[in-house]
Amino acid sequence: MNEYRGTGMIAAGWGVAGVALLLGSAIYRLTPLAVEALTSELLWYHWLVLLVVLLFMAYVEGYQAFQQGFSPRVAARARYLIAHRNLLHALFAPLFCMAYFHAPRRRRITAISVTAGIVVLVMLVRYVPQPWRGIVDAGVIVGLAWGLISLLILTVQAFVSDRFDYSPEVPE
Repeated sequence: MNEYRGTGMIAAGWGVAGVALLLGSAIYRLTPLAVEALTSELLWYHWLVLLVVLLFMAYVEGYQAFQQGFSPRVAARARYLIAHRNLLHALFAPLFCMAYFHAPRRRRITAISVTAGIVVLVMLVRYVPQPWRGIVDAGVIVGLAWGLISLLILTVQAFVSDRFDYSPEVPE
C-alpha cells in the first residue's frame, strides 16, 4: 500500500470511527434511563406503547433514516477520503463524513437541520417523566443500534468492494 492510500485510509478510518463513537456514546448514555423505566412496574398500556415505539423507531430511524440514508452516505464519503487526500477533510473526517462540509448546499442544510432537530428533541424529552422517557429512550436506542450496525457493515462493504453504488455527494 502506498503512502497516498495509507493516509487516505487513516482519514477514512477516523471519519467512520468518529461517527461510530458518537452513536455509541448516545446509546451508552441513554441505556440507564431505558433500563430504569423498563425495570419499574409497567402497566399493560406502557408495554403496548413500548412495543409500538420500538417497532416505529426500528423502521423509521433504524431502517429508513440510517440504513437507507445516513449510513451509506457516511461510508461513501469515507471511501471518498481514501482516494482524495485533503488535510482539512482528514482532520475533520467525522464532520466530513456526516456531510457538514464539502457537500452540496442542500445536503449541508439537511445535515445541520437534522442535527438541530435532534438537539431540540433531546432537550424536550428530558422533561418527559418516567416511564415514558425511558420508553422513548428505548426506541431511540434500537434506532441508534441499528444505525451503528448498518454503518459498520456498509463501511466494510465500501472499503473492500471494487464498486460501492452510493454517492459520496461531493460538489465535484
